[in-house]
Amino acid sequence: MGTEQEGSMHNFMIGLYGGFEEEKYRRDFRKGFYGIEACLFEAEEEVEKLIREAKRNAFQIGIHFPIRSDETRLRDALFLAQDERVRQDAYDYIQQQLDILGKIGPDYVLFHYPKPVLLDDRVNWDKWRFAAREEYVFESEYDYSELVVKSERLFAWLHNKANEYSFTPVLEFDALNRYVYEEDFLESLLCRYPNIKLCLDTGRLFMQEKIDPSFDARAVLNRYAKYAKLVHLWNVQFTDSFAFSRYPALPHCRPEDRWAPIEDYLNLITAHNPDITIMFEHRSDWITEEELQTCYQWIDQIVNKKSPLPAGEH
Repeated sequence: MGTEQEGSMHNFMIGLYGGFEEEKYRRDFRKGFYGIEACLFEAEEEVEKLIREAKRNAFQIGIHFPIRSDETRLRDALFLAQDERVRQDAYDYIQQQLDILGKIGPDYVLFHYPKPVLLDDRVNWDKWRFAAREEYVFESEYDYSELVVKSERLFAWLHNKANEYSFTPVLEFDALNRYVYEEDFLESLLCRYPNIKLCLDTGRLFMQEKIDPSFDARAVLNRYAKYAKLVHLWNVQFTDSFAFSRYPALPHCRPEDRWAPIEDYLNLITAHNPDITIMFEHRSDWITEEELQTCYQWIDQIVNKKSPLPAGEH
């Protein structure tokens, strides 16, 4: 299971999506890592295998909603939908998934927020990926007051479920509009419901800044990092389009070559929140095992303030 010298990387996680992929687990996981984030497992025996490994190697399990795949549904729960039936169905879907999580005892359950995504009408969103038209609505069609009311209900409900099922609800920012980065309702909710945390996604933040002239990723990090539990870490390069999406964060992928400023982002986040957990949401199969080790060491150096890599190891 990788090398065993990584005891300091106690706040690192890897993701297993679609099932318990043995090869990825053996290659990417390190003894001493915080845990594994699981999503869309297709078979119950895959879930059982994850639980056994978590007990054997004493790591935490995070759930990127949903834990079990359902081909009849969109992956994300549309808990802010304007149609009451769609909205209630989203809550019922979450409840159904929570009921099967008891034996897992997850550390957290993560949901994309806002969902549907509220899009700024001024921006061309052609480069943003959506699975279906129901996943987004334009800001001009969705009042600020409506978002406040529906978010209030979501927070109160998740707060109660977190207490009932003993997990931390985590809201991962999807594309953001002015309601989130200019108004203060969300910060107010995060203060009033401190058991609900955020997930900051380095690739999404960088991509939105490139396509949305009004969006300032660093301002969002400065404002919201203190409420975060988790960073989804990956890199992407932007020239006239986006390339190498979900590329691992490596020191040679520099901002001057139009890669995301990973080191800047992480320094900003840890200045507000030194206890952040890093979940590597990258394509590790694109790089060698040596490069993967360099990725882990570099991020450890930045996040956990470790000494730099020896010369020749970049």
